[in-house]
Amino acid sequence: MLAPVAVAAASAGKHVLVEKPGARSAAELDAVAEAARRTGALVRVGFNHRYHRAFRKAREIFDSGALGEMMFIRGRYGHGGRPGYDKEWRAVPERSGGGELIDQGAHLIDLARWFLGDFTGVQGRAPTYFWNMPVEDNGFLLLETPRGQIAFLHASWTEWKNLFSFEIAGRVGKLEIGGLGGSYGLERLTWYRMSPEMGPPETMAWEYPMADDSWDAECAAFLEDIRLRRQPQPGIADAQAALRIIERIYCQQTPPRQTPSQQTPRESQA
Repeated sequence: MLAPVAVAAASAGKHVLVEKPGARSAAELDAVAEAARRTGALVRVGFNHRYHRAFRKAREIFDSGALGEMMFIRGRYGHGGRPGYDKEWRAVPERSGGGELIDQGAHLIDLARWFLGDFTGVQGRAPTYFWNMPVEDNGFLLLETPRGQIAFLHASWTEWKNLFSFEIAGRVGKLEIGGLGGSYGLERLTWYRMSPEMGPPETMAWEYPMADDSWDAECAAFLEDIRLRRQPQPGIADAQAALRIIERIYCQQTPPRQTPSQQTPRESQA
């Protein structure tokens, strides 16, 4: 229902904060973009992980140039589901658009794009190892920018201990974000600064034991978008870029997995 509700709101001239991934497929967001263009409504897509305290600080360091030229990103995100997970809405592709790749994997893709830019090389697998469901419970991605920078990402519904880990590696330093609070553990950012003689790096760390304020910060940014009449980031284009990557992985499966927008009415009801 994300895309239809967003279309209705934007068509009425209302500014929209639509939760990630924004739709079941990139194509479903075309109508949202058209409605926003027609009425002037602003549309933000809720990739709130950009607003976790550790990522806000990481972005500040990244923007300063202190990491040097970027090399690669390594990200992992996962949980273990719960009894009956294979009977919930996430296991129904007509509702969810896919499995773990479009769920937690969309966050990893968005974060990787935020630091490295667009990916032209897309490889990966989306297997179902554990849960008896028609969608994937694991997603493995190897993404490459035109400059040869790599993002190696793994999203999992078979991570029996909840996990979040994200590493941003430059030529002269690395940032490591671990945990998101709650069951994912203490949110922490560590900055490893390479010295000219190399060897053990100078290390600085920030810990964030307080309650997650990412949604508050996200909403505050959207209010500022509206006040300044600026296009929100992340917006529709960011969501479509992430969804296209996911769809390319689905097409690489054997047999290729269809998105809801590619299915016929009979296939959608099967």
